[in-house]
Amino acid sequence: MKKILAALLFSLLPLAAFAQDEGVPLQHTNINLSNTASLQRGAKFFVNYCMGCHSARYVRYNRVGKDLGLTDVQLESYLMPAGGKVSDTMVSAMPQADAKKWFGIPPPDLSLEADSRGTDWIYTYLKSFYLDPKSTTGVNNVVFPHTAMPQVLWELQGTQKAIFTIVRNPDGSAYEVFNRFEPVTPGKLTPEQFDRADRDITNFLAYMSDPIALKSRDLGLRVIGFLIIFFVFAYLLKREIWKKIH
Repeated sequence: MKKILAALLFSLLPLAAFAQDEGVPLQHTNINLSNTASLQRGAKFFVNYCMGCHSARYVRYNRVGKDLGLTDVQLESYLMPAGGKVSDTMVSAMPQADAKKWFGIPPPDLSLEADSRGTDWIYTYLKSFYLDPKSTTGVNNVVFPHTAMPQVLWELQGTQKAIFTIVRNPDGSAYEVFNRFEPVTPGKLTPEQFDRADRDITNFLAYMSDPIALKSRDLGLRVIGFLIIFFVFAYLLKREIWKKIH
C-alpha cells in the first residue's frame, strides 16, 4: 500500500511543477476577518462595483448588518437597493439571460467564491487586469486569461498594460511569459490605496463564504482547552486508582 501511495505522489509531481511554472504567482492577501472596518469597506465596494453583475444568494443583508455592526438604517442607506427589505438576499438586479447574452456566460454567484478560489487568487485576480484590444471587453487578465469579466475597478485602479517576455524552446517554438505591468492611465486611488480596497473586497468575500469562521475558531480553542484540562484530571485519577491496586 505504501509503495502504491508513493508511486502516486511521484506521478503527480510533474503535474504540480507544470502548474506552478505555467501560472502567475499569487500574491498573499493577508486578510483579517476580525477587522470590522475592513469588512464594512469591503461590503460597500462589493455592492457598488460587484453586484451590478454578481449575486451572493446565500447571504442576507440583515446577517451582514448584524455581523458588521450596521443598523437597518445604515444597510438601507449604503448597501441595499431602493425598496428592498433587510431580510432579502444579496441578489444582482441584472437578469441572468441578459448577462449570458452580453458576456457569453452568466456571472457566477460569489457567496462561496473565497472557498472555491482562495483569497490569494481573488486578491491577485482583481489587480491583474490589463488592456487588450483583441478582447471583446477591451481587457484581459494574467491570472484568468480570456476572462469574460470586464475591469469593473478601472475607475479606482486606472488602466495598465502587461509586458510579456518571449521564451523560445530548443525546437524553435516560442511562448509568452508575463513579466510586469506598466501603468497607462491613473485611477482615483493610489496603488497603495487600491491594494487596501482590493484587500477589503477579498476580506468581505472571505467573510461571506464562512460567516461563522471566527466563532468556529473560538469554539474550537475552547474545546481544545477543555480536553487538555480533562486529560490532566483523567491522568491524575488514573494514577490514583492504579496506585491503590498495586
